[in-house]
Amino acid sequence: MSVNTTSRTTARLRLTALAVVPVLAFSMACVGGDDHADDARKDTAIAEVPDAPDASPDRSGSEPSARSDSRSAFYDAQMTYIECMRAKGGYPDFPDPKLSGHPDWEKINAIGSQPGRNHGIKGGKNGVCVDQLQAVSAATPKVDQQKAYESMLAHAQCMRDNGVSKFVNPTMSGGNAQPGGQPDPMDRAFDEESPSYKQARKACASKLLDGLDGMQ
Repeated sequence: MSVNTTSRTTARLRLTALAVVPVLAFSMACVGGDDHADDARKDTAIAEVPDAPDASPDRSGSEPSARSDSRSAFYDAQMTYIECMRAKGGYPDFPDPKLSGHPDWEKINAIGSQPGRNHGIKGGKNGVCVDQLQAVSAATPKVDQQKAYESMLAHAQCMRDNGVSKFVNPTMSGGNAQPGGQPDPMDRAFDEESPSYKQARKACASKLLDGLDGMQ
């Protein structure tokens, strides 16, 4: 091979090597950039406070500000009701709502299970907070009624499996899920204050979606 040929070959190899270096550098920068972006996204995800969850995703197509306003109104209605229960309803220890805005029924039921404290646990003694409770119901974010029905149905079955044999299934009426429980609220078929009922209630609590735990 001649000297000129060798020189041209060497020059081509150098040019090729020089071309590869920026490509590798660019590729590594992209990878590093993705890692930093991922880290940034993770940091942001940790720092952000999520919106209060509903029992189902919102498919209404409304703007985020409208959803936020709805949740804010729901939470405000809950706090107004809770303040009434504490000041007028006879329950100064009535608990704050959960972060979702829904009532903390585990704590509410614990208060209601105390001797002489169940009457009025919903709406206050003598019904002094019924209006505020109805306002909470009106402000409650919409849920997927089919999912609500399925959740309450699973709960009803669990209650029967745990000894509350007369606990009836929920129903669907006009596209809305109607809670089950007592066959006739005016003529109770089982004692909700009995230890066996409370034990079943505790065993089946996880069957109900957030926000449904006080409905049946």
